Amino acid sequence: MAKGPRYRVPFRRRREGKTNYYRRRELLKSGELRFVFRPTLSNAIAQFAKAEPQGDRILVSAVSRELVRDFGWKAPCGNLPAAYLTGLLAGLKARKAGIEKAILDVGVKKPNPGSRVYAGLKGALDAGIIIPHDPEILPDESRIRGEHIADFWRKIGDPERRERLFSQYLKAGLSPGELPKHFEEVKEAILKAYS
Repeated sequence: MAKGPRYRVPFRRRREGKTNYYRRRELLKSGELRFVFRPTLSNAIAQFAKAEPQGDRILVSAVSRELVRDFGWKAPCGNLPAAYLTGLLAGLKARKAGIEKAILDVGVKKPNPGSRVYAGLKGALDAGIIIPHDPEILPDESRIRGEHIADFWRKIGDPERRERLFSQYLKAGLSPGELPKHFEEVKEAILKAYS
């Protein structure tokens, strides 16, 4: 660690790798609401935040656990289809609260095109929120529906390996091969609840 009379210790959140203050300042200078999407290993969090002098105020929030509780989602909450549905749910809640546009805040880590962050963005866009973006970064419709997971399930021949890799799906009573159909059912339930 650097020492000396001229050394300035970085802010705590910068030291912990949680906040890039330069990027945050640039987002806040726009004066727009931010669509904050943070995927974790087993969850996805989507929020519409407004910057205020005291700190960010969360106007609307959706967590992928709500899919299980309110809409009967049986698959794990950390995958790409769950990220899309969480973004869709947050976008529909935002529309109901009168929010029409925002800018994307991806945080410290730079996500890859087609990742869960952009699946959540696609969900918010499909809900009718205007968010500036490049269409090439969004995941394919087949991946959003979970067809890549269903294809992988079908390719595995060993039943023991299937059971080990997809234990969360099977424990919830869902065959991974039926994930695209289940995705459509949950999506319809969300759209019906907020129409």
